[in-house]
Amino acid sequence: MKRIAVAAAMVVGFVLAAHAQVKDSAVAVEETEAVVTVTKVDKKARTVTFRGPRGGVATLSVPPEAQNLDQVKPGQQYKIKYIEAVAVEISKGGKPGASQSEKVKVAPKGGKPGGTMVRARQIAGVVDAIDYTSRYVAVRGPKGNVVSLKAADDVPLEQLSAGDRISVTYTEALTIEMAAQAPAKKAPAKK
Repeated sequence: MKRIAVAAAMVVGFVLAAHAQVKDSAVAVEETEAVVTVTKVDKKARTVTFRGPRGGVATLSVPPEAQNLDQVKPGQQYKIKYIEAVAVEISKGGKPGASQSEKVKVAPKGGKPGGTMVRARQIAGVVDAIDYTSRYVAVRGPKGNVVSLKAADDVPLEQLSAGDRISVTYTEALTIEMAAQAPAKKAPAKK
């Protein structure tokens, strides 16, 4: 638990440092914990596919720096704690374009699989849709890809509408610590 608190502080620190460099921006932080089941490990592609507690499936790309992928096997259950923080700046205008930078810190060889990743992205595109209630903005980038971003309460979404050309700068930070779980015990058969 102490390790996840330190990792949380690191993530928020990374995001706040990026946030400090961006005017008129906002930070949103979300912490989640779940028990997931590994359904597939592709060592060549460096991906792990998980099934979550509600049945949803997600695939995680494992960075080349990660040294403990060999410990992860299909059928294993892991308790995953992760903290996701996003710093967002939105301004009207901008020529179509996109850029990205990334920093990764992984668990030491032989340790529990996990690590921290900070990714800074800039995208200029067109607002596809806005969910004012949930505070999400869908932005269509220069290659037609759509990114959905949650905006904090202090981002003035009411000044935007679908079709507006905007520039978005956002920093995502994700930290994961995976702790193996014992397989679920089957209920005894009734006679």
